Amino acid sequence: MHVLGTAGHVDHGKSTLVRALTGTDPDRWIEERLRGMTLDLGFAHLRFPDGVEAGVVDVPGHERFLHNMLAGAAGMELLLLVVAANEGPQPQTAEHLAILQYLNVTRTIIVLTKCDLVGPDELAFAAELVRDNVAGTIAADAPLACVSSVTGQGLEPLRSLIHDELAALPPRAPAAPAYLPIDRVFALAGHGTIVTGTLMQGSIGLGDTLALAPAGRNVRVRGLQVFGEKRDAVGGGSRVALNLPGIERSEIARGAVLASPQIEMRANLDVRFRPLPTALSLLRRRTPVRAYIGSAEILGTLVFETVPRAAVDSAATLFLREPTVVVPDGAFVVRRLSPKTLLGGGTIGAIAVAQGDGATEPSEVTALVAALGAAGLDGGTAATLGAAANVREDVGADVLGRLVEDGRALRLQKPTAYVAAHVADDVLARVLEQLRAGERETPWLAGMTALALARALGLAEPALLRILGWAAFEGRLAARAGYYATVDFVPALSREQTAFFDRAFAKDAAEPLDFTALVAAMKAANVRGLAQAYETLLLGGAVVRVGDGVYLRSRIAELQGKLEAALRRDKRITMAGFRDLIGTSRKFAVPLLEWFDAAGVTIRSGDYRVLRHHAASRMNQTRTAATLR
Repeated sequence: MHVLGTAGHVDHGKSTLVRALTGTDPDRWIEERLRGMTLDLGFAHLRFPDGVEAGVVDVPGHERFLHNMLAGAAGMELLLLVVAANEGPQPQTAEHLAILQYLNVTRTIIVLTKCDLVGPDELAFAAELVRDNVAGTIAADAPLACVSSVTGQGLEPLRSLIHDELAALPPRAPAAPAYLPIDRVFALAGHGTIVTGTLMQGSIGLGDTLALAPAGRNVRVRGLQVFGEKRDAVGGGSRVALNLPGIERSEIARGAVLASPQIEMRANLDVRFRPLPTALSLLRRRTPVRAYIGSAEILGTLVFETVPRAAVDSAATLFLREPTVVVPDGAFVVRRLSPKTLLGGGTIGAIAVAQGDGATEPSEVTALVAALGAAGLDGGTAATLGAAANVREDVGADVLGRLVEDGRALRLQKPTAYVAAHVADDVLARVLEQLRAGERETPWLAGMTALALARALGLAEPALLRILGWAAFEGRLAARAGYYATVDFVPALSREQTAFFDRAFAKDAAEPLDFTALVAAMKAANVRGLAQAYETLLLGGAVVRVGDGVYLRSRIAELQGKLEAALRRDKRITMAGFRDLIGTSRKFAVPLLEWFDAAGVTIRSGDYRVLRHHAASRMNQTRTAATLR
């Protein structure tokens, strides 16, 4: 289904034409019928024998009800621009046409009504006048039909023309998330709250859960109808009525939106804005506006970096006073606060899609590749990237999975996120360059932490951590105890550093170096990078911190060997026995036994230690750092 809409000046016969085409009077209010003037949106159903159908939206033509016209215009795809042959184009003809150039209309038919009231020459003149007035607009090359809704003149050719134009329209983004601006709300006895609107994209089925904005709550679809016919599901372009249980009529108003929960509400929108030529002098860097998005009218401010001086697309930010749901490349229109002069319109947050090799791919793939690139290092989930690419979450997950398989995307963890492969590769190249520079400058360092890398590269640490984790898993860099280094890098102490530690550990005894004394000696030595070199030795296991003491790894291995031999012989040992075994004091024996417990060598059982089966101590781990004797 598609949406056909009317537009044109008041009393030019829009509603009468709809009634003649569909058999339905779109004027719903008694006051409208009494006054013979449309005040609000009207709706009708147009169906052809071969199944081609359209929902018809009839809009008011009077300038005082332009806000109502805007609420219904967003969903129009095929426009019937109605002009009375006996009056010709009038102010609202031009204003409606100016508005619709910013919205979703892709095809137009010009309809000259009341043709029975004029002669052939006047009709020809009216047609020529209309052509002159629509030059340079979306109706410039539109077919023109002459009809009389009273006599029936020209109605059948017009129906045939409408059929062909509807049949030529493309489907409305079936893979996109559901997006339905609400244009009517009412309560029905025994059923509860009913809302109607044009489903702009996606699909809705019975039982679906949708997010209601701006209320910020989820609602369930209990019933679906299209012009009185019950449906199990509806697709984009449908004029649909939904029964929403558990929500009061007073909680919803025209301008609210029902959408897939993956689409978030936003109040700050990056837009491409194109002003009307007549509005250029009214624009300021910060221009207060009435913004029309979907069926909503929301006050806001249109902010430019550079105020446009020509009627061309310009980048701007639209700050809304209240958030709403929008979709990428969605249309909007803005008017002044007072008087309500039309300023222009444009599109919201569209992602630039590169053309070239990717142009032959399905549109959802191309859009998600573009969304990945735009997301940068932060990446996104299937839901957030799908929303940015305007595809459903399940479609997004499927496409992203395929992009991971063919190497164009990465699935990162903690938390799960997808990142474009070229983005990750670029970041990794910068990381490796930074690491190599550090390894040349300070070769005694074990590497760089994620925080240090993030600061050096000007990146956010959480996002960088995910890239580092991926690169380490892939073997493209080394990760050791919170430090990152190039794969083949082995820290190397300077000659001065090596000489210092050789002197410090020259005493070969059971008693360790006192840590406090070692720190004081390092400070007094005035050797560059000595504290960092000590940290590298500690991380690599060349030296071992036990309590307040520091041992060489070789000394710890020697003590462990004595302990294991004694336990294999005697099965158990006390602290006093261990003290005597290694020839030290209780001060050093207790922390050593506790260290061997933690290392998985021994298990404490009361006053005794026993050998842990399959003991695997720290001494058996691979050494990758600088070593001492």
